[in-house]
Amino acid sequence: MITPLLMMAASADGTGHSPVCDTPVVMVIAGPTLDRERMAAYGKAIADSKLYEKLGGYYINMPRPLATFEGEPPPGYTVLMVRFPCLANAQAFWNSREYQDNIRPLRLSPSAGDYTVTVYPEVPLRADLVGKVGDNGYSATFDPSGIAQVAPKP
Repeated sequence: MITPLLMMAASADGTGHSPVCDTPVVMVIAGPTLDRERMAAYGKAIADSKLYEKLGGYYINMPRPLATFEGEPPPGYTVLMVRFPCLANAQAFWNSREYQDNIRPLRLSPSAGDYTVTVYPEVPLRADLVGKVGDNGYSATFDPSGIAQVAPKP
């Protein structure tokens, strides 16, 4: 089912087709984890939903540091990064009915973690690194049109 929100996004280019999804972004989730057990259940629910797979999202780091070179993170502080093929797919994940209605509540009331969730554009590879560390792109497309959406919250 295509929702009005998704229809607006799909027709943003005026053709009625989905916009090109080829500018990778990184969603950053950062903050203190307050209840590790509930966060594990939350992570499992995301994996079981297969939303990341459907939208081309995947984790690019483990959530706990391997080393700290400067400063001292607060106890339980977590940083997790998820790469998506474009902002529209990150938004489709975040605004999906499955995430908003079934998964996100697993970490709320009371909060299992006090996180900020931000999305950053991925920096293009320098020319001298192309072919050496990755192509900085996706070779497959991931269409969010089959993911039921809720209206974004202000």
